[in-house]
Amino acid sequence: MSTKNEQGIHSEQDPPIIKYVVIIGLFGGLLWSLVGFGFTFLNFMDVSPRFILTSWFDSKWINKVLGIFISVIIYCCLSVLFALLYYGVMRKIKSIFGGIIFGILLWLLLFGLISPMFSDLPSFAQMNFNTGFSSFCLLLLYGVFIGVSVSYEYQELQLQKKRQQSQSNARF
Repeated sequence: MSTKNEQGIHSEQDPPIIKYVVIIGLFGGLLWSLVGFGFTFLNFMDVSPRFILTSWFDSKWINKVLGIFISVIIYCCLSVLFALLYYGVMRKIKSIFGGIIFGILLWLLLFGLISPMFSDLPSFAQMNFNTGFSSFCLLLLYGVFIGVSVSYEYQELQLQKKRQQSQSNARF
């Protein structure tokens, strides 16, 4: 995003919001996929985040560190897409409720619509209470993280634009 100065020349004064959204998505994917692995390690969930690999591949490396690493990379990429989706659709929501709704929708999407694509991911009717509740909380917190972070960056950009406009109007 660029603005024109007095001479009509574009200058890069606005921060690139999409860059921030991508960084938020990458960090969100890294953080919350690792929390998901922690949930599995602590037996809060029966389903490992590796389901994204184990549903399609049957290799020994998936159950080792390389499987965790590749799973985290996949979740980071997906998280960037989810953060961009949130930015495109819900960025103007100023409260935490946008993130809560986003997290609930992700959980419903994962276990309601997408679960048949993954053989290692149980449907809602097949999972036990601990797995359902833990995965719901995980995606709820992920949605809040993405929602609050993206909305905050958007609101800060809007505030910065208003300040720049008021400063340029005050000069004349």
